[in-house]
Amino acid sequence: MSEKSELKTIPHKILAEASKAGIDINDPVSGTLLHIDRETIYSKVNEFFNGKIELLDTKVALQKYAWLNDYMWQIIDREKDEFTKKVATDFSGGYFIRILKNAEVTLPLQSCLMITERGLEQKVHNIIIAEEGSKANILSSCVQHSAAGSASHLGISEFYIQKNATLNFTMVHNWTEETKVRPRSTALIDDGGTFISNYICIRPVRDVQMYPVAYCNGEESKVSFNSILYAQKKSSLDVGSKAILNGKNSRAEMITRSVSRENSMTIVRGLIEGNNAQCKGHLECKGLILDDESYIQSIPEMIARKKGVEITHEAAIGKISEKEILYLMSRKLTNDQAVSMIIRGFMDVGIMALSKSLTEEVNNMINLVANAS
Repeated sequence: MSEKSELKTIPHKILAEASKAGIDINDPVSGTLLHIDRETIYSKVNEFFNGKIELLDTKVALQKYAWLNDYMWQIIDREKDEFTKKVATDFSGGYFIRILKNAEVTLPLQSCLMITERGLEQKVHNIIIAEEGSKANILSSCVQHSAAGSASHLGISEFYIQKNATLNFTMVHNWTEETKVRPRSTALIDDGGTFISNYICIRPVRDVQMYPVAYCNGEESKVSFNSILYAQKKSSLDVGSKAILNGKNSRAEMITRSVSRENSMTIVRGLIEGNNAQCKGHLECKGLILDDESYIQSIPEMIARKKGVEITHEAAIGKISEKEILYLMSRKLTNDQAVSMIIRGFMDVGIMALSKSLTEEVNNMINLVANAS
C-alpha cells in the first residue's frame, strides 16, 4: 500500500467509476481515501485540516495506535452472523477516520471502497471516531467497476460519537446487477451527540441486506436514519435501521423514500426502542411502486419500556398519481418526462441535512437515474 501516491497516478477508469458514486477529485474536500479490492491505494488529508482529522487505512491505524484495538469489535459482535465472522477472520483494511476534539471540519471527507476484481469477496472494517465537540460530514461511496462481474462486499463499520459531537455520514452505493452486499454497522452516541446516517442506493444491485443500529446512550443524544432507495432491474433491497433510546431526552428519527420497478423487491424495516421515560422517536416510510411485477413492504416496529415514551409512525405506499402526470403533460412534458420529474421530487435529499456541496452531488446522481427511467 502506498499512501504517498498521488491521485494523478491512479488510472482514469478507476476515478471515472468513483465519480459515479459521488467521488470527485476536483471537489474541495478535507480528505480522501481510496480502497481498491484488497488495499488502500490513496489516503491524504488536506493540509488545511492537519491536526483536525486523521484518515488512514484501518490496518495502518491499528499498527500506529495500540488503543484502537479497544474500539475494534466493541459494539458489533464478531460472532453475529456468517458475514461478521468472515471479516473477523480476514479483512483487507478499510478506513479509520478520526475527527479530533472540538474540530469543525467545514469541507466533507470522502472515502471510496471499490471492487474491480471479478468474483472478489471484499472484506473491510471501518472505524469512525468523532471526538468530543467535533463536527464533520463524511461521504462514503461503495462502487463496483462495470467490468468486474459477480462480486460481494462485506463491510463492518463502527461509529463512536462522543460528547457534543455531530457527524453527518452519507453512504452511496453504486453496485452492479451481480453484486451481493452485506454491510454491518453500529453507532454509539454519547451525551449531546448527534449522528445523521444517510443511505442512497439508486443503481441496480443483485442483493443488499443491511440493518444498522444506533445506541443513544447519552443524555440529549440523537440519531437520524434517512434512506433513498430506487430498486430496478430485479434488484433486491432489504434495508432497515434500529435505534435504542437509553439516554434521557434521547431522540430517533427514521425517514425512507422508496421506489420499486422492473420486477424488484424492497423491504423497509425500522425499529425504535424507548428505554427512558423521556425519549421520543418517529418512523416515516413512503413508497412508489411503478409496475405489477415489483414489491414494497414496510415493517415498522415500536417498543416502549417506560411510561412516558413517545414513538410515532406513518407510512404510505402507492402509485404515481395520474392527475399529477396529466397536469405535467399539460405543461408540455411527455409522459416519460412527467414520470421522471415526479420521481426526482419524491427522492428528496432535503431529508438528509447534507452540506450544500453534497446536496448538489447527490442531486446530480438522482437526476441521472430519474432521467434514464
